[in-house]
Amino acid sequence: MSDVKRILYLDDEENNLVAFKALFRREYEVYTTTSPQEAVQLLNEFPFQVILSDQKMPDISGVEFFELTVTDFPDAVRVLVTGYADIEAVIDAINKGGVYRYVTKPWDENDLRICIENAFDKYYSRVELKEKNRALQQANSDLEKFIYSASHDLRAPLVTIKGIIQLAKMDQLGDKAEDYFQMIEKSVGRLDTFVQNIIHYYQNSKEESHIQLVDFNAFIDDLMNQYKIYDGADSVEWKKEVVATGEFFADNYRLKIILGNLISNAIKFQDRNKQSRELEIGVVQNAEKVVLKISDNGIGFNTNLLESTIDMLTSDSHKNPGSGVGLYLVREAVKKMGGKIQLVSNSGEFTRFTIEIPNKA
Repeated sequence: MSDVKRILYLDDEENNLVAFKALFRREYEVYTTTSPQEAVQLLNEFPFQVILSDQKMPDISGVEFFELTVTDFPDAVRVLVTGYADIEAVIDAINKGGVYRYVTKPWDENDLRICIENAFDKYYSRVELKEKNRALQQANSDLEKFIYSASHDLRAPLVTIKGIIQLAKMDQLGDKAEDYFQMIEKSVGRLDTFVQNIIHYYQNSKEESHIQLVDFNAFIDDLMNQYKIYDGADSVEWKKEVVATGEFFADNYRLKIILGNLISNAIKFQDRNKQSRELEIGVVQNAEKVVLKISDNGIGFNTNLLESTIDMLTSDSHKNPGSGVGLYLVREAVKKMGGKIQLVSNSGEFTRFTIEIPNKA
């Protein structure tokens, strides 16, 4: 939104333009012209919040000028200036040209000033409403994606558990019992992880930040110990490198959401066809920011899906299906912390997340 308050006034009488500019030049950036063509050119060059036009002009009426420009410049607030009592023209202007108000000539200075001030208020209210509607549409879109993902993630492990239970009923358990219960435990674990992500989602969106001193060496060690007990983690070679200068303050809880989900996904989406499976966590921290790099040589992301992956962050693996809710939480937590996230990946080769978070010291 432009901070400069601009007014464009089109009138075929030069004296009116001079008088208008003299009135408002100290408060607003005023552009005047007697040419409709020049008025259109100015509209293309500068953002105008308020446009005034005289109704009775030789080449084009004010109503026609507004009607001509309302499609290309819908946000500007239009004021019709008329020197004669033509109520039909005023009604026509409101219907066709999106006119906010009209003033009569010769104008009263106080009335005109109030009209201009109200027009600017109308403009900024309109733009604010537009921005709120855009944000609401984005929120609704994110919610729809979240609900869609949630329904699939909640149903998948439950269906698996149900199937395993049916097998257990039909089969004489014997030596197979342990395998069955391991499968049940794995599915329940997936469901539990997802439910925890839902909790994290609401906590991240509602809670205020709790800034604490972060010791990244100890912080990363704690996370690695926590996730090394996860299924498949024992087949991954863990690497850590921390370069820290000075003290760093951040929201510890949201840092755990970010790194925890990325570590979990790296374990989950490892490439089981590779003999060497690696997970590298790199930290470079100074007084200004921290740069976190989480890299793995797992299955990676399909290049064609990278853009949508960054947007909703969904996995394209058919071997290890996931809704991407965890990565969605990563993105939201990074945003809450005022940081930024970058993803680079090649399908079947590697995935690398780079995250920058400012120091809140």
